[in-house]
Amino acid sequence: MPTQSIKEISSQLESPNLRDRMVALASLRNFSAEDAVPLIKKVLEDESLQVRSMAIFALGIKQTEECYPILVRILESDPDYGIRADAAGALGYLGDVRAFEVLSRAFYEDTDWLVRFSAAVSLGNIKDPRAHDVLIQALDSEEVVVQQAAIAALGEIKDISSVDSILRFAQAEDWLVRQRLAEALGHLPSPKTISALKYLEKDNHYHVAESARISLKRLEEEGN
Repeated sequence: MPTQSIKEISSQLESPNLRDRMVALASLRNFSAEDAVPLIKKVLEDESLQVRSMAIFALGIKQTEECYPILVRILESDPDYGIRADAAGALGYLGDVRAFEVLSRAFYEDTDWLVRFSAAVSLGNIKDPRAHDVLIQALDSEEVVVQQAAIAALGEIKDISSVDSILRFAQAEDWLVRQRLAEALGHLPSPKTISALKYLEKDNHYHVAESARISLKRLEEEGN
């Protein structure tokens, strides 16, 4: 049971003390989305970027009809790239396929890599197969983390047609890229997939090899 009332939390969100506002926001996890969202909205323009970031994340978790348009507005118009990235990430938590076009546009048009990274991750989270073209382009990003996000997202949307495009990362210098590849291939059954996973199973980095083993087991259990 919540230890504070909604009225008490509402008052605490107006405190001049940053810690009070952060604690109040965290307390909203114990309340329904219908009760929490009106209070979350109170601090979306808070002077503290930390509070704003927490509030945006909360909108992705406490889902009402209001959350989607609010997050879209923030993603498309906020001057702070970190806040835009938070909004892109929260849209992924919503899992609303309406976000496909918004997230795709953010990937193509936003000038900051962190926003593009969040958009790629969220395109995987909403599991919309239309994300194929965006994610294939993301594989060519100069930012390794964006490449990682794209590989993972292609696995999330089960885009078997992307196997040839992602296999080039089997010898990537960054082991995290190879690990994302091993994980993604577990969702992409094909003859080339099995060969690649057997190769990655011998990787000299434990996490890569273990991820490959897990993916091979998954595919075997699914009859592939």
